[in-house]
Amino acid sequence: MNKLDRKLGALSALPLTVVLLVSFLAPLVVVALFSIMPSKVFSLGNTPDFTAYSTFFSQGYYKSLVWSLGMALASTVILLVVSWPLAYGMAKVFGRFTLVLTIAVVMSLFVSENIRLFGWALTLMKGGLIEGHWRYLTGEGFESPLYGVGIIIFGLVYVYLPFMLFPLAQGIAMVPDDTRQAAYDLGATRWQVLWQIEVPLAAPGIVVGSLLCFVLAAGALAESKILGGQAVIAIADDIETAFTFGQNWPLGSALSMILIVIIGGLALFGVGKVDLDGIMGRKR
Repeated sequence: MNKLDRKLGALSALPLTVVLLVSFLAPLVVVALFSIMPSKVFSLGNTPDFTAYSTFFSQGYYKSLVWSLGMALASTVILLVVSWPLAYGMAKVFGRFTLVLTIAVVMSLFVSENIRLFGWALTLMKGGLIEGHWRYLTGEGFESPLYGVGIIIFGLVYVYLPFMLFPLAQGIAMVPDDTRQAAYDLGATRWQVLWQIEVPLAAPGIVVGSLLCFVLAAGALAESKILGGQAVIAIADDIETAFTFGQNWPLGSALSMILIVIIGGLALFGVGKVDLDGIMGRKR
């Protein structure tokens, strides 16, 4: 019966497997092949070379990659710190109010990311909602916080908050109340309970939320364009420019592959550092 169930399960999963291979793996293979084509060609029928990869270093595209990864890391750390108290409340304290808060956070996802970011741009711009009213009331204005690294990181935190909050709340919900209370009964302090019990047991949620936010933020484009202007050029901006205005598909593909390999490697490294099976109580 078990063999029959496995066969039926494999057959049921076959259509989805084919769809995933065609929709995900096939485009990735095409991008990888284009990345080793000569500059500014539009077909794969050319002699492979690695000019696009050398251009990554010779023309300074690595700086955009460093900026993107740095801002992604900063926003992920901030999201983890900001989301922890709220996620803890959703998992352990708020009770029925958790549903209201969940609906409120999810509702923000129904509005386009670009529209929300343009709303912040109109609010924070020179002569915008905040500075304009302040100047009207006091007669003095102030410089807009737009077009800088800080506001880009703020935009990343604002947009990707749900992707950290919900996995983190699920991870914290996995921490047994009895274990926490036993630690208190044995004389553990609040910080000891946090670092020695809650964080290790909530690690699956922390890892999933951090990976989601880091991967999405590293490839983000709208935040740097709308809020950051030209203060920082993200790697996603360089990729878009190479594929569109630059008409250099091999360069765009090479930049994409470099980003994919680095993010994929970091994601695998992060997952490998946490014993998810052991923490979640699954047998190996």
